[in-house]
Order: sequence, then structure tokens, then C-alpha cells
Amino acid sequence: MKRQSLWTPRRWQYLIRIQARWPLHCARRHYYMDEYMKEQSDHNSGTIHDIVIKLRERTGVDIGYHIRPKSRENLLKYQPKQEELPTRSMKDSYTIVTVPLYGNELIRERYVNHLGRVRLGRLMEDMDMFAVWICHQHIQLPNLPKNVFLPYTFVTILVDRVDFKNTEYLALNKNLELSGFVSWTGSSSMEITIYVRQPVDGEYVNVTKALFIMVARNATNTGPAPANTLKPADEMEQKYWEAANERQIERKRARGESVFISPPLEHEQAIMYNVLQRTTPPYTFELNKRILPHRCRWMKDSMCSTLLKPYPQNRNSQNTVFGGYLMRQAVELTVVMASVYVGDTPRLKCISDISFLKPVMVTDFLQMNAHVVYTSHNYLQLMTIAQNFNTDRQEHTTTNIFYITFKADTIVDEVLPGSYREMLWYIHGRRKFLSALNLQMQYFPDKEDEDDDEDQKDHKEEETCQQEAPAK
Repeated sequence: MKRQSLWTPRRWQYLIRIQARWPLHCARRHYYMDEYMKEQSDHNSGTIHDIVIKLRERTGVDIGYHIRPKSRENLLKYQPKQEELPTRSMKDSYTIVTVPLYGNELIRERYVNHLGRVRLGRLMEDMDMFAVWICHQHIQLPNLPKNVFLPYTFVTILVDRVDFKNTEYLALNKNLELSGFVSWTGSSSMEITIYVRQPVDGEYVNVTKALFIMVARNATNTGPAPANTLKPADEMEQKYWEAANERQIERKRARGESVFISPPLEHEQAIMYNVLQRTTPPYTFELNKRILPHRCRWMKDSMCSTLLKPYPQNRNSQNTVFGGYLMRQAVELTVVMASVYVGDTPRLKCISDISFLKPVMVTDFLQMNAHVVYTSHNYLQLMTIAQNFNTDRQEHTTTNIFYITFKADTIVDEVLPGSYREMLWYIHGRRKFLSALNLQMQYFPDKEDEDDDEDQKDHKEEETCQQEAPAK
């Protein structure tokens, strides 16, 4: 059976590469803002281990695990009002930290994978910790007494997008440099822009640009806390702030257009029908009879899962699991699934729209399921779902969803849905894939559609003439 393309249904004939939806996020200007911020600020926070120590000192989190976390209710009275907070610029929160791989074999072992390359899951974990530190750099409470811990808690609610490049060239014997700043603020939410580079022979190898959405909460994590308003300091910051504001608007729009909320679009319904035709025998009316085309795999057979027990080592002050730990586990499980599917180790290209729906307690179990939901040529789109399992209540609760795009060296087998629910996953994964590669459908009407439109136009003009005739 001839293998067909799923992105060429009638009237939707071409995929085109477009400029990234959000300014300052496309390849040419991917790291431009980081270079500019380096010129404006030389602030350095030391190593990734240094900021972990500083975070403990600023928040008053003691070393040592307690089944009941230490109460921070005494800090609630120090929470300021919005009007008490001074405005901040992007350069005020800009800072750099280092992952010291050079000359430290013990640290290198934590970051090396089975191929002798850098573990990107571990890098995601560090970026999450760094995003929290940038929040601390941005928040300034002028009326907070000395020797009083910061009455704030910072929570990751979304990782909007993480683009990877040059990962195959990362050297394990060279330091990694993380830099970032607050690029947008709401009343309590903040967008954090993070860059990862590796200095090599006086030049930088660009690795990652990431967008984290953080929320400021009160000391007990029971309500919101105000964030300092971001006021751009110059024209460059103003342009980047405008781009960040567009991203915020786009996030709200995209949430309302999910296939799990609204029906698929017209051309997506055509894709779904095309899949149904390809997987249904043409000469039978058996209800559940399906056929699998050549070099294709069923979606239900393209998944793997794991069950984990988080430990206090990965907790925060509320005894919930760090978001960075969840991201590391999800990325590494997804790499396993992608490698099994391809029969090799594909390259990670993009992580998008990581949502944090519910916290995971250290007393719960964590189940993760990685699914291949869309493929195209040598690309794979995976969706990994994290659920916490409470043994007392015997309940599963979805806590996180991860969308991760890989690129293989060869054409991969096509994954196909076998049920309507999987069809929606397929369309959803296709959207994530197109967004990850900055692609969109270009509409070209068929010739017969043009003729139909012309006939309808002539018919309407004829009706209009007939209606106007008596009035003349």
C-alpha cells in the first residue's frame, strides 16, 4: 500500500515555514537579547550549587526533612501591597550562573548520559531552579525588616517553550552558562527568559532558549502575592516586553482553542477522515475491523510508562516535589520512548507547553506515561502525562503534561490513532509539532472550489438584480 502524507488533504496543500509567531524568538534573534543584557549588567550569582544555598538562606528553609513542614505563617504579616513595591527593569533581574563541568569529575558524572553527552533532563532541572532564583532577583521589598526571611513562595505554572540546538556538540569538559531575566509581569505572574550557552575558545555555543511562567505566592503558598511591576528601561527592553505581552495574549487564545475544548478545525477533520479511510478495509462493514498500513504503528502500541517514588531530597518548603525533578524524569522517560520507537537515539529539538496542574506530594507515587502521538518524515511528537497516585485514597490525579519534539536521522514509521480519543491526541500532537517547527498550513483552493465560488457569486448577483428590478 502506498504511504500517503497526512498533511495534504483537499484544499490544504502545502506546509510553509513562517517567521516565529513571537518576535525575538526566531533563529536569527534567538540569543540577541542575551547579548544585549550582558552589555547592560555583569551580575554573576556563582554556580548552580551556590544559588541553592542562597535560596535556602533567603527563605529560611532548614536542612532536614520533617513530615510536617516548618510553619511560615509568621511571615504572612510582612507581605506587602502592590503599591508599596518599586518598579523594576529587565536588567535588574538579569544574572548568570555556571554549571562547573570543567575540572570536576564528580559533577560531570551527574550530567553525563549513556552516550557521553550532557543529560538534557538534568539541564531542565537546573533551569527550573534558576528561574526561581531570577524571581528572587526581581522581587524587591523595601519595607521588609532586616533578618526577616522573604515572605514569598515561587511556583512554576508553565514552561512555555524550550528550543534546543547544537546539543550534539556540547562538551562535558566545558562549563555551561545559564543567564536570564524577568521579561514580563502580571499582578503576581512573571515570565522568565533563560538562555543556556557553552563558552568554547572565547566564543559561545548556543544551546537553549527557554520561557518559564512563574507565580508569586504568599509565605504559606495559600494565596497570591504581588510582584514588582516591570517597567522597560530602554527601547530594547520595550520591544522585548511587547513581544512577551503578545506571548501572554497568545497563551490565553491557545488555551481556548484546544481540541479537548473545541472541535477540530475543518482541515483537521479532513485529516481525521483520511486516517479513517486508510485504516478501514474498503470492502467490509464490520464495526471494529481496522487495518494497519505498511510502515505504520498503532498509537496504543507506541507508549511506555514508569512508576516513581519521589523522596524528600526533591522537595520544597511545602513538602511538594520540585517542578525541575518532574521535568527531568519526564524528559528522560520521553527519550527512552523515542529511542525505542526509532531504534536509535533521536535529537531533542523542542519542549513546549509544560503545564503544572496539581502539586505532587513527597508522600505520593508518581506515574508517567510517554506516548508517540504524531510523526512526520524524520520527526516525532511525544506527549508525556504525569499522574500522582495517592495510596490512601487509591486515586490518580493528572499533575503535568509535557510535549516534546524529536528529530531522527532517518524516516520513522508513521504512528496512527485507533480510536476517536487517539484521533484527538493525534490532531493535538500535530498542532504541537507544527508550532515547534514554526510551520503552518497554507490554504490554496482547488480549481473546482474556485469554480464553485464563482458560480455562487454569479448566482448572488443574479438574485440581487431580480430584487432591485421592481424598484427601477
